[in-house]
Amino acid sequence: MNVLGISCHFHDAAACLIRNGKIIVAVQEERFTRQKNTSSFPINAVNYCVQGGGITFDDIDCVAFYEKPFLKFSRFVIDHLRAWPFSCENFLQTTPHWLQDRLILPLTLEKEIGFKGRVFFVKHHLAHAASAFLVSPFEEAAILTGDAVGEWATMTYGQGRGQNIRIRKEIHYPNSLGLVYTALTTYLGYAAHEGEGTVMALASCGKPRYLDQLRAIVKVNADGSHVIDERYFGFNKGAKMYSRSLVKMFGSERMPGDKVEERHCDIAASLQKFTEETLLTITRHVRRETKLDKICLGGGLFLNCVANSKILEDGAFKEIFIQPAAGDSGGALGAAAYAQHCILKNPREHAMRDAYLGPDYSDALIQRLLLNHNMAFDAYTDDALSVSVAQMIADNKVVGWFQGKMEFGPRALGNRSILGNPCHPHMKELLNDKVKRREPFRPYAPMVLEESAHEFFELSVASPFMLLAPKVREDKKSVIPGVVHVDGTARVQTVGKAANPKLWQLIKDFEGITGVPIVINTSFNLRGEPIVCSPEDAIASFRRSAMDHLVLGNFIIGRQG
Repeated sequence: MNVLGISCHFHDAAACLIRNGKIIVAVQEERFTRQKNTSSFPINAVNYCVQGGGITFDDIDCVAFYEKPFLKFSRFVIDHLRAWPFSCENFLQTTPHWLQDRLILPLTLEKEIGFKGRVFFVKHHLAHAASAFLVSPFEEAAILTGDAVGEWATMTYGQGRGQNIRIRKEIHYPNSLGLVYTALTTYLGYAAHEGEGTVMALASCGKPRYLDQLRAIVKVNADGSHVIDERYFGFNKGAKMYSRSLVKMFGSERMPGDKVEERHCDIAASLQKFTEETLLTITRHVRRETKLDKICLGGGLFLNCVANSKILEDGAFKEIFIQPAAGDSGGALGAAAYAQHCILKNPREHAMRDAYLGPDYSDALIQRLLLNHNMAFDAYTDDALSVSVAQMIADNKVVGWFQGKMEFGPRALGNRSILGNPCHPHMKELLNDKVKRREPFRPYAPMVLEESAHEFFELSVASPFMLLAPKVREDKKSVIPGVVHVDGTARVQTVGKAANPKLWQLIKDFEGITGVPIVINTSFNLRGEPIVCSPEDAIASFRRSAMDHLVLGNFIIGRQG
């Protein structure tokens, strides 16, 4: 049974292939088109699902889509009518997209890949719930989803057992914690669906002095349900997601590229604190209602690793699971999993243990490519490569690391990564200067051997998908200054030997040199670009940056000229 899952038409388009309950391929369209967060039909990702799965289009038994387009279109029409005439411009700009592609997926599938079989449409938040629970290691767990908006739902909770999911309660648009976070992200001068992580990092630099204002415009009830005051927002009334009333309350908005002021840090801190408080109220309510001690989280709201850590530390739930593509790209995975298990009634037999689900490239192909590019390189065995690269990192070199299958989700997890020395007190500045060119307040993440994580971080569980941000232990802050954020936390990725033996060995060899079982990891891309997918992408990024070395498979390329 081959089930193809698809998400597209809004942001983070992706495709996923599940065969007999096992995730075979999952990949975002942006990695192929090089257009970050692209919303287009994921033809390249679909093609790779077929190629990577070793099948033909005729072998696809059914396709599952991550929302119900006609239900979403009804909300679109009603919402614009409610806001008329202020919504006129937005309506005229957006409606053609609905008529051209968003309502005709079966026709698109027939045109693009010749598929005429069954197509299942799964509610957006049900796809998020499925992506959270059905691929988890839990037989039974509570489920909480949250994002900007699906068809009508913005947040849901329920529970999963075996291959069944039951949604118990929904919060509907326009009452959306995710939309509030995104609206204030744009108010602070960062892009929607991209800058939320930057705001999360900025929050640590400020104090929550605007909590009362946020509580005034978003009323939170005892069970965590919330109602926003629409006077402060303009989700479809023009070019901005916020209104003049919000600007009057918080002061003039920051334009992209403007200097970040203390006030901006304080607004970000207030937004983050308010989000955490609201989510804790919700998760405590979910614990009381479901009486389950495990929870699965899905939706873009739970890419917020700081809030995730607060949920875990709160203790209402003993165990937590969040798959690496918790946002809309993971909707492709969720839709496919829902079709496989809940519609077609196939049992769950596989859990998602790692995120390495994308393209990989052989050393023979990489060598031919290097020769064609006339690039000087040295070839190594696995053991020699690991020791050599570990020494480079210990010598404070910045290394592009390209190995094996590409990760699924928005974060590099050690196969498409740029590596650095966490012991160097100025490694953040070096990475910013040589590669990333990003805001100086943004932290870099530590990859730590799973068995050593508790020695350096206040972390009681594994964090293989970099979705938790625990405190760094006080006596270790001076040891790994390169990964300690201003609030004393770090966005941790734990590395298990079984999940990624080559990466595990590299960190182990670095530990042999330095005594520290941690390497800095940041995504292999230049600012504003998607993470690299192919060796060609990696070479192009390397040439346009000041990285010291590029490692492609078992080949090391140094800076030339």
